[in-house]
Amino acid sequence: MSEASPQASAAGPRVRPVPAVTRSIAILRLLGRSGAPMTLKEISQELDMVTSTCLHILRVLVLEGLVKVDAGAKRYSLGVGMLMLARSVIESSPFPALVQPVLDRLSSAANVTAIGVEVVGSEHMVVLALSRSTSPFSLHVDVGSRFPAFISATGRLVAAFSGFSDRELERRFKALRWDKAPEFSAWKADVEAARCDGYSMDRSNYINGVVLIAVPLLDSHDRMTHALVTAGLAQQLDEARAHALAQDLQTEARALSQLLAARS
Repeated sequence: MSEASPQASAAGPRVRPVPAVTRSIAILRLLGRSGAPMTLKEISQELDMVTSTCLHILRVLVLEGLVKVDAGAKRYSLGVGMLMLARSVIESSPFPALVQPVLDRLSSAANVTAIGVEVVGSEHMVVLALSRSTSPFSLHVDVGSRFPAFISATGRLVAAFSGFSDRELERRFKALRWDKAPEFSAWKADVEAARCDGYSMDRSNYINGVVLIAVPLLDSHDRMTHALVTAGLAQQLDEARAHALAQDLQTEARALSQLLAARS
């Protein structure tokens, strides 16, 4: 795994690289998405990391409780320390508790999966709360799921409020994976529309046959911090129903933004 060099951008100041921290995070993320415990060799090869360096980092992570090791099989997996950290993050943020009843109302009223996400810089978004629909359709997402910041309907909003140049937007767009990828020109037009309309819609691009609708939550400086997202079957959400749902999302987002501002 190659390490990206830091860049100054509209998203924030230049960040000086700290290789040990970057490698530690890479190991934790790899173990988090792995379906089974991994050996030292598997981890170091997957991350293109020197084996001895990988071992030293793993030993520290084990000592801190973030990683556990099966001494017999010599395989590593995430430790309960990660769970405690995740719980602390959720408990310290008012967003999950405030958004959950909103998601439950939206999911029940429109029979869609409703999701509350936090935008993490300009790189990722993380699911902090969700309410699943009762329809046979099931979206593979859980609390803690992490996605590229510019993907799907939410990604169009992130792009709209990012302040990035067209060249940077195109570079990031080309790295995304879709079921039915739109042309960059069409995606860019959607980004501009999202900035004007205050919501964004992805119809079968990210997931074929699925409509995703997203609205932003902005802070006092008009920076996008969170989003409300719904996902439903395209055959269920025609244009009229989708736009009506988008308006409901906007109403809920405005009220939620006020609540979050009062808590900050």
